[in-house]
Amino acid sequence: MRKDIDLVSMQFDELWRLHEEVTKVLAVRIVAEKRELEKRLAQINRSALATAADAAKQPSAFVADRPPRRRYPRVLPKYRNPSSPSETWSGRGKTPHWLANALKKGRKIDDFRIVRADKTRE
Repeated sequence: MRKDIDLVSMQFDELWRLHEEVTKVLAVRIVAEKRELEKRLAQINRSALATAADAAKQPSAFVADRPPRRRYPRVLPKYRNPSSPSETWSGRGKTPHWLANALKKGRKIDDFRIVRADKTRE
């Protein structure tokens, strides 16, 4: 191919022929590059699987040195869905859909509060 191509002065047919040649060369190179990347990915996956298998065989001192995870006490629910009493929420985490929808409609969160005889847990 020529190095000093003046694309602006070329005729349409010449430009189109050049476009087709470039497209063919690019297609071949893309396929070759894809094959090379797939080979590298397969090699990485093989080495990762081998590493994981080796780690599974040996007990890890890293995990054994840690103290056991602290257990958290069960949290009693604070809010109940009046239309479906089995649906409750403790007030922690994401607001449930039934409560979020009711709040959007203008209801107050205290309308859903569970009233208990002992007020020590609220």
